[in-house]
Amino acid sequence: MMVRSILRVCCLPAVMLLLSGCDILTDGATRIAYQIEAEVGTFKRSGKDTHTIAHLPERKGGVFGGNGCAEAYTVQFDKVGAIIIWCKDSKSGLVTGSHSTSYAARFIDTPQTWVIDKRAGESTYIELRKTADKPMVTNVR
Repeated sequence: MMVRSILRVCCLPAVMLLLSGCDILTDGATRIAYQIEAEVGTFKRSGKDTHTIAHLPERKGGVFGGNGCAEAYTVQFDKVGAIIIWCKDSKSGLVTGSHSTSYAARFIDTPQTWVIDKRAGESTYIELRKTADKPMVTNVR
């Protein structure tokens, strides 16, 4: 009984902190999707017809490594709703890792596929236009 109480007092808060929305357990594609989710909510309530999301990638991996692109990267917004990121070695151009998610498809429509190459630390810009349903991506640069 005493062991359970100790575990509850010590371990439960630590686990809750790890899972509380801090980005240490997410990858680059998921962080873009989370930013889209947050900004689309605000955009829908605004009087604006267009909005541009500026996503600045994390330049290094998180606590567990491998969840951020430290150097150049390619980002794809796919017409089926997926976001895919390929981390690259800036000198050789070889892919060093990749991340993907379709989470953002809940909040935006992507009528076509965009594939954009970015330098290390360079932001990705996602241009949106309001529609009757979900905002539509009109450009990614």
